[in-house]
Amino acid sequence: MNKIKTEFLGAKVSSPLVLPAGVMGMSFSGLNYCVENGIGVVTSKSLTLVERSGHNGPVIAEFEGGFINAMGLCNPGIVEGLAEINEFKQHSDTPVIVSVFATNTEDFIELTNYVNKSQGDFIELNLSCPNVFDEFGIPLAASKDKVAEIVRAVKEISTIPVIAKLSPNVYNISEIALVAEAAGADALCMINTVGPGMLIDKKMVKPILSNRTGGLSGPCIKPIALRLIHEVYSKVNIPIIGTGGVTNGDDAIEMIMAGSTLIGVGTAVYYRGIEVFDKINQEMIKFMDEENYASINDLPKLEKLK
Repeated sequence: MNKIKTEFLGAKVSSPLVLPAGVMGMSFSGLNYCVENGIGVVTSKSLTLVERSGHNGPVIAEFEGGFINAMGLCNPGIVEGLAEINEFKQHSDTPVIVSVFATNTEDFIELTNYVNKSQGDFIELNLSCPNVFDEFGIPLAASKDKVAEIVRAVKEISTIPVIAKLSPNVYNISEIALVAEAAGADALCMINTVGPGMLIDKKMVKPILSNRTGGLSGPCIKPIALRLIHEVYSKVNIPIIGTGGVTNGDDAIEMIMAGSTLIGVGTAVYYRGIEVFDKINQEMIKFMDEENYASINDLPKLEKLK
């Protein structure tokens, strides 16, 4: 497994694979289970100042290209969420990204103050959730001014590196990424789910999700993720956690070649089980063996866009 060891913002990681926010819940045991199955970095659910129950069911549905979901940012709140992270860190040296969500700068600052007192290794600013449009309107990541304001404010007080999670559902993601970098973001996470989209129950003549719309994930969004990641990689000088449609080792290699340093793996857990992380690790190693790459850090990147 030495071939896939790497570093991210000064932290050593056993695998470039990242558990994205919200995929395996929030419990210490759930996060630990992912580590036992080959994950290199874990991310908490996006935590808010107070507990959120999320949307009423149904909140997720499968279609031929992947999944659509509108979980509604359900989470136990920042205090209980950080308690689970602190317990996890007592038993593991695996890096933890604490994801937080708010609708204004002041709340992001308050969340950051909580995270500063935790054992989290990185803080992720979720500026991009697409399945709460009904509550909060367009994602914060659609506004260059808001991104700059929030990232700058958090960076001023955060004691750990700051990751800005960007939305693919914007006109020019490279402009947003450059603004986040200029405001002090240490890294980017992209892309979140695509959408929102809709599925219809034709017999009931109504949307399948109770929220009507939700974000798309799974294999169908990989080509979009690769394009957007490469566009942003061509413009910024900070690392990218690339996520979106990664199901196997070949997908992960493509993500790295597009410009990612780490790779998020989420929906693939449904398709291939919790063992998916170790399977992807082994598939990446097999590719590197066949192509004579000594380390994952030796994999080439696509030529940057002009």
